[in-house]
Amino acid sequence: MSILFFISVLLLFHSYILYPILLWLFASNKRLNYQHYTLDDDLPRVTVVMAAHNEESVIESKIMSVLATDYPLDRIELIVGSDCSTDSTLAILKNLASKFPQVTIVEFEERQGKIAIINHLVSIANAPVIISTDANVMFNPTTIYELAKYFKDPEIGLVDSRMVNKGLSKTGISVQESTYITHEVMIKHREGLLWGTMIGPFGGCYAIRKEVFCSPPNNFLVDDFYINMKVIEQGKKCINNLSALATEDVSNELKEEFRRKVRIGTGNFQNLKQFAGMLWPLSRPVAFSFFSHKVIRWFGPILLLLILVSTITLSFRSVYFHGVLVVIIAALAIPLVDFILKSIRIHISPLRFVTHFFSMNLALLVGLIKYFKGVKSNVWQPTQRNQ
Repeated sequence: MSILFFISVLLLFHSYILYPILLWLFASNKRLNYQHYTLDDDLPRVTVVMAAHNEESVIESKIMSVLATDYPLDRIELIVGSDCSTDSTLAILKNLASKFPQVTIVEFEERQGKIAIINHLVSIANAPVIISTDANVMFNPTTIYELAKYFKDPEIGLVDSRMVNKGLSKTGISVQESTYITHEVMIKHREGLLWGTMIGPFGGCYAIRKEVFCSPPNNFLVDDFYINMKVIEQGKKCINNLSALATEDVSNELKEEFRRKVRIGTGNFQNLKQFAGMLWPLSRPVAFSFFSHKVIRWFGPILLLLILVSTITLSFRSVYFHGVLVVIIAALAIPLVDFILKSIRIHISPLRFVTHFFSMNLALLVGLIKYFKGVKSNVWQPTQRNQ
């Protein structure tokens, strides 16, 4: 039990604290020194692909944000797949396509899910660089250029963006989720700086060399991770460019974010089965990054349960572990305290961070259970934004 306790604690400490510190130390003086295009060069053609299901509230703003770019419009095509939208999404898209020759609409009369649509859109794309994006993610004028410029270097296979969240509110978990996303971006950026092994792009906005794009299986729930790891398998590098800015509303409701993380958790274990062979030998940069950044966290709820069980067992014969148990019980009580305070409109940010941490791990546990039950379809309802 002592061994279980200390191994579990050390693994979580490594993933959440030690690994980010090591990345910060070793990448602190490094920059992205890959070959890159300037705006005066003959820039590569780019195809922006997007699946849209009932996105009438954001779709026009999204299309206009893509077209309001510093990148030459004659080097851009935008292909949107309307995934059996039942609102005015398709009508808005057709109106935009009549005004802008860069916009092409592909209509799907039956729900396909994002992966099936993106797979089809990439297959008909005419450009060597693909930018995959979501309808609620808005581009800056420089986003396309910053994503595309590093493809001048033949080593680069995938470039990720830097997400800027808006609509933050202390009444929910948007501040905590945005903080987590910002922390994740820096980890991914430093992995790319050190080894070109950024583990998992932000699925709402990233660019990939078309020749290395591999279509994810239609029942996979986390397509961006699959695509990323396939790029690394082919010997190309995956990086994050902090200058490639994109904007997204972040979820504020714990229930909505929990549902999204259950789906992601289920997809994580699909990807773990697919890419388990990349975890060995652990001395390889990609294996070290994969294990430290992702795999340990995916098994975080199991490690937390092992810590709880071992502490309870050891507390009967050790004053030290009795004290540890008291601390654990106090920590587990924080989400309940936070819920009670929230019900009377008292919002204490540090408590909400603890709630966010435990809810993420509970979602991973539910995702693991759903993975073992089997996944037949990747179709899901988008997370509600602007809450």
